[in-house]
Amino acid sequence: MEQFRDASEYYSTAFHEATHSTMKETRCNRTEERKGKLVAFGYGEYSKEELVAEIGSANIMNMLGIETKKSFRNSVAYIQNWLDVLKNDVRFIISASSKAEKAVKYILNGA
Repeated sequence: MEQFRDASEYYSTAFHEATHSTMKETRCNRTEERKGKLVAFGYGEYSKEELVAEIGSANIMNMLGIETKKSFRNSVAYIQNWLDVLKNDVRFIISASSKAEKAVKYILNGA
């Protein structure tokens, strides 16, 4: 916690990483669709997972009522950056949102 300027930055990062953790096959299983694909920084598959994680984090922050204007702006900027990498593939934002919703349900409900 002491590595962050405020609690919202800490929780935003924690929820982002928690959303990544749901990728596992026994959780929300986003690993299956990545088999045989290059998942490295700067590549589409990496960008897609970053979008899912950030959308999930932003949703949890909002649902728990701990979102701040700053955390919201940071999430929007982060999401826009990855959308730019994906060349504004608007279809994927729908898919990412759906995957993030499943991850959030898993995190908050444990299933």
